[in-house]
Order: sequence, then C-alpha cells, then structure tokens
Amino acid sequence: MQLPSSLLQSLQGLAGFDEQRFVNIHNSNTSVTSIRLNPAKSETVLRSFGERNVDCTPIPWTRNGYYLSERPSFTFDPLFHAGCYYVQEASSMFLEQVLKQSVALDQPLKILDLCAAPGGKSTHLQSLISPDSLLVSNEVIRQRVNILKDNMVKWGSSNVVVTNNDPKDFSKLKGYFDVIVVDAPCSGSGLFRRDEAAISEWSENNVVLCSQRQQRILADILPTLKDGGVLVYSTCSYSRQEDEDIADWLTTTFPLSNIPLNVNADWKIIEAVTTSGNKGYRFWPHLAKGEGFFLAAFKLNDGDTYKNKSKSAVKPLTKQLLPLVSSWAALANSELIQVNDKVYAWPSVLLDDFDVLLQHLKLIYSGTLLGELAHKKLIPDHALAMSKKVAESIVCADLGLPEAIAYLQKNTIENTGLSTGWQLARYNKQVLGWMNVLSNRINNYYPKELRILKQKINN
Repeated sequence: MQLPSSLLQSLQGLAGFDEQRFVNIHNSNTSVTSIRLNPAKSETVLRSFGERNVDCTPIPWTRNGYYLSERPSFTFDPLFHAGCYYVQEASSMFLEQVLKQSVALDQPLKILDLCAAPGGKSTHLQSLISPDSLLVSNEVIRQRVNILKDNMVKWGSSNVVVTNNDPKDFSKLKGYFDVIVVDAPCSGSGLFRRDEAAISEWSENNVVLCSQRQQRILADILPTLKDGGVLVYSTCSYSRQEDEDIADWLTTTFPLSNIPLNVNADWKIIEAVTTSGNKGYRFWPHLAKGEGFFLAAFKLNDGDTYKNKSKSAVKPLTKQLLPLVSSWAALANSELIQVNDKVYAWPSVLLDDFDVLLQHLKLIYSGTLLGELAHKKLIPDHALAMSKKVAESIVCADLGLPEAIAYLQKNTIENTGLSTGWQLARYNKQVLGWMNVLSNRINNYYPKELRILKQKINN
C-alpha cells in the first residue's frame, strides 16, 4: 500500500503518530472485524458465533461491541438479517463514551444523527437512549437514505424518525435537540486499510474542501442545539484541518466549550490537545484496535429553547379500523396514524414531536409501519415483524438454517406440516419476516429489495 507522502508529512508532530509503525500497520494485511449487538435481540448471537468457532472479544469502550477472530459470511447469517447485530468499525463505537459521560441517558432526550447513513451510529444511539427519547436519523443524500431506513427498521425500534434533509432544512427547529451527532463527510484517510481505492481519491486539496464543507454543515445545524446541549463531532480522517482545527474553529466561532472525557489508558486512544487547549480523541491503527477516527465533544453555553407554534397535522386512525390492526399488533403506549392506506404506530409520549417533525422535515419513515389497509384487511409490514409490537397471538414457524436462507433469498419454502395462515418466520428464536401458509404453498413476504442475491456462500 503506497500511502501519500504528503499525508505522511502532514501528520508529523501529531500526538500518537509514529510514521514507521503507521506505514507498517497499513502494509501488514491485518484487518479488524467487529460487531455491536442489538440489546433487544442479542440473546442468541454470541452462542451462534461460538458454534462456528468464531471467538468474540469485548471492545472495552462499548458495552455491546465485540471483536471477531475472523470475518464470517454475514450475508448467510440469518441473525444478521434479523437485526440481532450490526457490523460496525470498532473505533466509531467510542461515541458511547461521550453519551455516557455528558448526558443523563435515563432521561428523555431528543437526539439528531445528522449524517446517519448507513446507520451504524444511529442504531448505536437508539440502543443507548431511553424508550421515551427521540432519535432523528437524517441522511442528506437521497440515494443513501433507503439503506438507513432499512437498517433502522431491522433494529426494531419505534422511537426513531428517518429524514432526508439538508442541514439548513432544520432551521425552524431552533433549540430543539439535546444532542447533535455530526459524523462529518471527510477525506477518508482513516479508512485506507478497509478501502485501498480511497488512497487514489485522497488529496491535500480534498482535505481543504472537506474542511470547508464540515464548517458549513456545523454552522447550519448548530442553531437547532438547545441551551446546554451537547455536540459530538467526528471524522474518519487523520488530517489536522478536519479534526483539531475544526474543534478550535467551533469554540472560537460559537459559544461552545469543549467536553474532556475520561479515557482508560489501556485503550490506547490518544488525547489530542489542540492549539486552543481543546481535547479531541484520536484512534491510530498502530495503537488502538480499530481504524482511524477522531472525535471531540462540546457543550453549547448560550443556545435557544424550542417553542412549538405548530398546529397538529396528523391523521389518527379511525376507530372503525382499529379492530383490523389490534389483532396484529400490541398497541399499548402507541398512537395509530394513517397515511393514505398505511398505518403507523407512533410512541404516545412522542406524538407531538413526531407531529412537529412531519410538518418541518421530509420524513422517510417514522415509528413502526404496521401494515397497509387493503380490502378491509391489514396486510402486515416487514417493519412490524422486526419490531417488538407483534401481537402475542401471532403464530411463529421455526426454520432450520437451510430453510431460513431459502426464505431470505425469497425462494420457495416447502410446507412441512405448518398450519395455514399468516405466520412469522423465525430462526434461532429470532424473527426474519412474514409468510402466509396456504394449503398448497407458502407465500414468502420477505421484502424483495432485502433478499439475499447470492445463491451459495462460496460465490
């Protein structure tokens, strides 16, 4: 791997940088594979990896993160498709430390993940916050927002809204969020080990352009942070212009104060002190077990407090249609909202917030989509199957591994004595999706766009 000489030169003098070790680790052909468990669905995951002789070692800065001794085929693991875990780079899981050390996670919070696709940090945030908290998971690029939505649906939570907006679009929500996470678009040098093609795209000019874009993004979104709120800024870049320099720009331009974190020395995370005395945290791959990453946190000292002046715009489900839904879903603590023929369950405690967001943002997904009304029936949606809102009366069909893979490929499933009717397809006690068992066949309702395209693991 030929690292850009201008990059190596620019890193000289940065805390923790050792050029020879840095170059050696990039040329060592070593890779780090890590996952983070979904605490709502995680009970079978570690045992499953153990049965395949894959060792799982805890990542020290996060409760549910694990290093894997080898990279298995996630594509052919039904538990991956069931949303039991997320394959995520270990360094970025350090986000958990910021939340634990800066906010009361047991209290209701409004959190914005501004640059959220494909969903690693959003699924992590959702696992950390309380059920009464709200997560707005936003992606500005339209082509990337669908994978974000799919991953949030797979995670199975209802206190999430997925949006597709530019940072400027949030301008009517001044002082709204308790926490804003900006994992900013960057020059990507921290991911060279994972994506060698990124080296050819790196340039000093691109670093400058990324730094300017990062400043625009932050300046546009900061007014939506409430007084006393927390801003988390991170990149997967090594460059000072995108890391320490941005931290200093934030504290000199806005009424922000840096939040120092307690970091265990054994983690080998480097505390980077900026020119202005701010503290950021660097992950060097020759020190910490993970890819290149930078993070800094800040508190807003003079922000707005949001005041809602909007009138309700939601359309509740009519009482006449309630019986069609109640046989499918557990509706406690939920408000049912009808959008055309689709029925969503919103958390009752977040009804007003969801309503406000619906009026000011481009919502791609919200709460839990229960299903679609058709011919005086509810056709259940995949999101309902992935959630914890399925009615206890719904029958489950437990599949073996070959049948589960066939189901996820959206192939024909043989009826081996199953009773007729709508059922949940399960593997290892984890739900994969819906199927409708008829007398002569099984209709597979796994979403076409999510199906496994490969036919064999060794393809």
